[in-house]
Amino acid sequence: MALKGYIYRGRKPVHWSPSSRTALAEAELEYPEGHVSRSIYAIFRVVSASLTSSLLQDFPNLCLAVWTTTPWTIPANAAVAVNPKLEYAVVEVKSLHEHGPSSGGAKKKRHGLVMKDEKKPFLIVASELVPKLEEKWGVKLVIKTRQLGSDLENYRYIHPIDNRECPVVIGGDYITTETGTGLVHTAPGHGQEDYVTGQKYGLPIFSPVDDNGKFTEEAGQFSGLDVLGEGNTAVVKYLDEHLSLVMEESYEHKYPYDWRTKKPTIFRATEQWFASVEGFRLTAMDAIGHVKWVPLQSREPLMNKETIDHIKSQKGSDAWWYMTVEDLLPSKYHDKAAEYEKGTDTMDVWFDSGSSWAAVLGKRDSLSIPADLYLEGTDQHRGWFQSSLLTSVATRGYREDPMHKTISAWLTCVQGWKAPYSSVLTHGFVLDEKGLKMSKSLGNVVDPRIVIEGGKNQKEAPAYGADVLRLWVSSVDYTGDVMIGPQILRQMSEVYRKLRGTLRYLLANLHDWKMDYTVPYHELPRIDQHALFQLENVVKSIQENYENYQFFKIFQILQRFVIVDLSNFYFDVAKDRLYVGGSTNYTRKSCQTVLAAHLLSIARIIAPILPHLAEDVWQNLPFQYTTQYGTVAEYVFESGWPTLNERWLALPVEEIDFWENILELRSEVNRVLEVARTGKLIGASLDAKVHIYTSDARLASQLSELCAVKNDADSLHRLFITSQVEILPSLEDQHIVNIPYSGECLIQGKSEVWIGISRAVGSKCERCWNYSQQVGSFSDHPTLCSRCYDVVALQMPSQVVAVS
Repeated sequence: MALKGYIYRGRKPVHWSPSSRTALAEAELEYPEGHVSRSIYAIFRVVSASLTSSLLQDFPNLCLAVWTTTPWTIPANAAVAVNPKLEYAVVEVKSLHEHGPSSGGAKKKRHGLVMKDEKKPFLIVASELVPKLEEKWGVKLVIKTRQLGSDLENYRYIHPIDNRECPVVIGGDYITTETGTGLVHTAPGHGQEDYVTGQKYGLPIFSPVDDNGKFTEEAGQFSGLDVLGEGNTAVVKYLDEHLSLVMEESYEHKYPYDWRTKKPTIFRATEQWFASVEGFRLTAMDAIGHVKWVPLQSREPLMNKETIDHIKSQKGSDAWWYMTVEDLLPSKYHDKAAEYEKGTDTMDVWFDSGSSWAAVLGKRDSLSIPADLYLEGTDQHRGWFQSSLLTSVATRGYREDPMHKTISAWLTCVQGWKAPYSSVLTHGFVLDEKGLKMSKSLGNVVDPRIVIEGGKNQKEAPAYGADVLRLWVSSVDYTGDVMIGPQILRQMSEVYRKLRGTLRYLLANLHDWKMDYTVPYHELPRIDQHALFQLENVVKSIQENYENYQFFKIFQILQRFVIVDLSNFYFDVAKDRLYVGGSTNYTRKSCQTVLAAHLLSIARIIAPILPHLAEDVWQNLPFQYTTQYGTVAEYVFESGWPTLNERWLALPVEEIDFWENILELRSEVNRVLEVARTGKLIGASLDAKVHIYTSDARLASQLSELCAVKNDADSLHRLFITSQVEILPSLEDQHIVNIPYSGECLIQGKSEVWIGISRAVGSKCERCWNYSQQVGSFSDHPTLCSRCYDVVALQMPSQVVAVS
């Protein structure tokens, strides 16, 4: 890039810490409450206006009023910026109110000498701020005329300290009427927005402040004074003595501090090396479109291919610091070594890392350009991401050539370049539970090692393991700042425990399972087909979110699926057929078929986030898993990603709607059961009989069909976990007279359903706890229902029966 002429030297403002004598990134700043600045309202005398304006003739003593919280930057003033859309007023200052400026509580305020002068100037301020300024200054401001900010452009005023002429310029949206006067004192060497405006108008980047935060000789009479202390005071005093100070007041606000030294910083222009994009701007902009985004030295430098190659041949970049100037120069320059000195100006701070694609991807046979993903904080769009893009396009691309006047010629030109990445992911920063930046001095740093291994006091800082920390990372929306602390980690540990419990439930109920026992899909009960439909939708959704780096959505989907869809419904209902129906029963095998599918899928979809838990599950599989290639997967990461089963996803819409109705109805039945339990009618839900009436003939037919189903899995009373369910033909008295508890609801907002609860009829089976009128019908097992009798009679050895 240097040889192509893209590298140049210039000045740009940065956050500078006088206390540590270094530039700081935004992440190295703190903004504590309670900082008090000396703010001033200053005036600059207008000396020329546009040719069409008569303001100076009408108001000969006309001044621009500005407000700043950094008076020490006034010596570096280069312009006053206005908002072109705001209305500005020329106001006449009438006599001071007897009580002076409004006190505003504990704020210290005082008028400048100009306000006590008999001949007061006319001032230009934002019209909207006139009432607020009257109250703050303690004066009467009479509006004489008004005009838009755009009409003030190119007015000129006299700098209040060195008497040079400066322009009025158009600024950006940062100029508002929230505070100040609506006109902004602009010093391109001391502010980012000022710098941008200055670049637009070609303003000088003047910053007469050294590394220690003291004025340099360029500041004239203020030389050697500390800008945050006596220098600030001296500038305010000078402005007042020269009738350029309207008022001074203390102003409490958040101000950037060095996070290491806990002392205030300044914004200061420093000498830096830059990469110019003018030679390849269009190609760089086009490269951005191909990326996926989941915001003065007096002497010329000696820099050519020969000097660059010579320095490259030395012992690493540290050679610059310990080798002499003569050793750093090729032999042909040795006799002129005394004429040169080693530069210590900052090269764009992200330049080294910005060229890392060349050192990492370009030097290893196993890697290739572009990288799949660049991952960094939200502050890197103007840092690492930008410098990486520009260095890649500049060195691997072509110069823009005015001869490429046709689209086809231009496309041919740019085929040789690319961005160094295919995707870019940005994230926020980690804060403590209160939303504060972590700091050792505050004692709020969360150490990942302590989270994983635990602290000295295991009660206060238990060992959560790496998976819980990884789960937390997946749970937060990383596009903004995220919080972590003891309470958040405890909550995350609870979620992890529930997920682990789900997987243990699956493993336990598959202890006797073999893949040969799989029940064909078309033979599965309706509830099992619906469960596979839900599982496959979860796998599909999670895969899409992995591909889009939406990890917090994966966390949300998993949490809902495990706790709501599985634990609260399917697992709850499945316990009866898993534990009671007999080990060889068809409905148990069908349930295990579904559980095996869930175990294999969940273990694999959580593996990227929870690798230890996933591998723990895999090592305890009660059966072998064979991949689509015919090999046995000994480890979870050998198993491959779950292949979507289109048949499972193809559940008819009518069936999906049906199960939505059942799940909603089940919730309403549970609500009425709870009322009956509170009334001491029942204890467990198996003590109850549910009575249902609906005028919706279609829904009534579907519910009656479930009551009459032959398999236990789809039976309506099994879905409700009650002993009996009856669908009533009407709500006439003879049908509901003995039903003590009832309730009504709307299913899917349209089907009215009446739900009644009574005691279940018959006796309680001591094995399954269901009530049945068949209990007592079997002489050899009088305490069992017919289902349990069949299981016990079939599975119990004959000699045991004889002994009984």
